[in-house]
Amino acid sequence: MIREPQPPSPREAFYRRDRRSVRLAREFTRDALTDWALAERSDAVLLCVSELATNALLHGVPPGRGFRLRLVLEADGALRVEVHDSGGGDPLPTDGAPEAEYGRGLLLVAALADKWGVGRRDPGKIVWCEFAAP
Repeated sequence: MIREPQPPSPREAFYRRDRRSVRLAREFTRDALTDWALAERSDAVLLCVSELATNALLHGVPPGRGFRLRLVLEADGALRVEVHDSGGGDPLPTDGAPEAEYGRGLLLVAALADKWGVGRRDPGKIVWCEFAAP
């Protein structure tokens, strides 16, 4: 019997409500991308992880809580990035004013990822994006 190769197990990490968590999430993702030989779109993936983690910290993580980063390499080679937080609301891309220092993160995610969206969990939400196989 011939077995099809299985994708690697998903990787998950939990981060506290701390500004250093964004850097740690990027490092975690960079290590996974290296292990999975996914260098082709690593800059776009790392930027999306930064934006989703930052949004979780700013809008989705109440004091004393944190967020979970989950990376899944699908059987077809696509990469799924998920950020789970306990906050409410529906994140939407917004056009920030030209002089604004923030407000464009989800616009970047929408532009760089092949797909993105928001799912529900109790409590909170999952904001995800996907990158098709190279």
